[in-house]
Order: sequence, then C-alpha cells, then structure tokens
Amino acid sequence: MEYTHLFGPVCSRRLGRSLGIDLVPFKTCTFDCIYCECGATTHKTIQREEFFPVSEPEVELIRFLSGEPDLDFITFSGSGEPTLSLSIGEIIRLLKRDYPAYRVAVLTNGSLLHMPDVRADLLPADVVLPTLSSTFPKTFNRIHRPAGGLIPAQIIEGLSRFRQEFDGEIWLEVFIIPGLNTTPDELDGLRDAIGRIRPDRIQLNTLDRPGTEEWVRPADTDELGRIAKVLGLPGTESIESVRYAPGASIPTGDMGAYILAMLKRRPCTLEDITAVTGLRRTEISKYLRQFEEMRILDTKKEDRGVFYRVRDQPVDTSE
Repeated sequence: MEYTHLFGPVCSRRLGRSLGIDLVPFKTCTFDCIYCECGATTHKTIQREEFFPVSEPEVELIRFLSGEPDLDFITFSGSGEPTLSLSIGEIIRLLKRDYPAYRVAVLTNGSLLHMPDVRADLLPADVVLPTLSSTFPKTFNRIHRPAGGLIPAQIIEGLSRFRQEFDGEIWLEVFIIPGLNTTPDELDGLRDAIGRIRPDRIQLNTLDRPGTEEWVRPADTDELGRIAKVLGLPGTESIESVRYAPGASIPTGDMGAYILAMLKRRPCTLEDITAVTGLRRTEISKYLRQFEEMRILDTKKEDRGVFYRVRDQPVDTSE
C-alpha cells in the first residue's frame, strides 16, 4: 500500500523514531518562514479546512499500525501547519482510543492556538511542540511572514491559555536566527513570554538544513549556549546536529518512491537517508544518481554536507 498522508518513520532529533502524519496540502501554512526547510509557502491562510476526507489518513494509520511498529511517537507534522486541518482532533482521538501504546505529538507553529476549537483538538495529545521566535511585531513579521491578522501578542496569549488547559507536555521551540532575534531586547521579550507560557522544555533550535532564504545562517554552539544563559530559564536545551539512533529498520516497498517522498518534505544528506532507511550508502547513491539524471533533484552544500531536495518544478526532460 502506498501512503499519501503517512511518512517515515523518520529519526527525529527531538522525537526519536517518529511516524509522520501530514494532513494539509503541500506548503499550506499560516506562515512563510524564512528558515523553512520545505521551501516557500504556496498557500498562506488562517482558514481551517478538511483538506482530505478523514477516512483517508485513518485507513492508512490502521493499515500501518496493524504491524505494531516500534515507534517513539506518532507525529502530526509534514509540509505545512497541521492545525489548519479540521480532521486533526478526530484522528488524535482515534489514536489515543485505539492505539494507546503510542505517544502522540503535534509539531505546530502555534499561530492558531488562540482559537478555542484548535486548543480543544490538541488536548488529547501527549506532547505539543509550538514555536515562538520573537515577541516584537517587526522581527516576528520578518522571520515568519505571517498570514494577515496574526500578531505575536495573540500567539503568546493562545499559548498561555493552552498551557492552562493542557495536561500534556509543551516543548517550546525558539528558532534562533543570528542578527534578528538575538539582541538583548529580543531575548528579554522571549524570557518574559516564556515565563507566561510555562513550557516543560525550551528548545533552542537553529538552521540545520537549507532554508527558504539564502542569507539565513545558523547559530553556532557557543551562541546557543550564550542565549541559554541569558534566558536563564529551567528546562532550556539546545537541539544539536542530527544524531540518529542506530538500528533503523529497512522500509519495504518502492524504495525510490520512499526516498523521493522524504526529500519532498525536507532536504536530507546521504547520511540522513542512510540512517532513516537502514540501506547501504552505495544503494542510496544509485537512487540519488538516477534522480539527478532525471533532473528532479536540487543539491546544496552546507556545513553538514550535501543536501538533496526535490525540485519545486521538475525540469521537462522530453526535449
């Protein structure tokens, strides 16, 4: 069975071995972040919809989980903002009712948590991982390029209200972009907002894969350490470079399609693909060479290696 809404399992820096669920069309989001590894947003909106019949992801989940796979989390994420989907609450409830052995996580930019129905949909989850990168509208707009009507004060209030209602864990991501949200005023604002939100963890993140804008650069380890000290809040940790756990099982089925689906959602190095699939480097290299010959991949050299990503518009090879 080919999966449309499920991807992975992938080995996540924050969530270990994670099965992804994608409930929105590619690059449908409330933000158009300058650092997004999936590329520019093509449909920017704050309107929640049922983008697909809820039966589609449910059938895929039932089929996949029937094999009782070894997972650390089932994670709502993908190539857009998962809380835009009106189906998310129903599917979380299905998982917690019928598959209680699995922990459920939601990766969200937090932009819609001011809405009571969104907060209610996420209440059954085990872990929610929202993002807050600035409390100042000018910086916030430059980093996230949000859909109209979204402002940081509203998002902070939504996160604060969610903390009051939610019994699970909140792992708050603070995405660090040197020169934008690293000034004393920015960090003071973040510290005050985080104090209101009271997350269980504060995770300092920075660019690890190629982002949307070429000029965005990652913070180094020393800078992340300095920011953690300035924030001075318990539960603060830096998300370091990817360290995949050993022993990933080899997926079955069409490996070419599996690798392409992975690269469509996020750029990966050869080492990333090796760790996730368990295949030998030489075998993966054959697929990558084939895709390059078909001119459906872009490559970019970064500090961590050469990243492969599916082109937004595949080149016409019929000429």
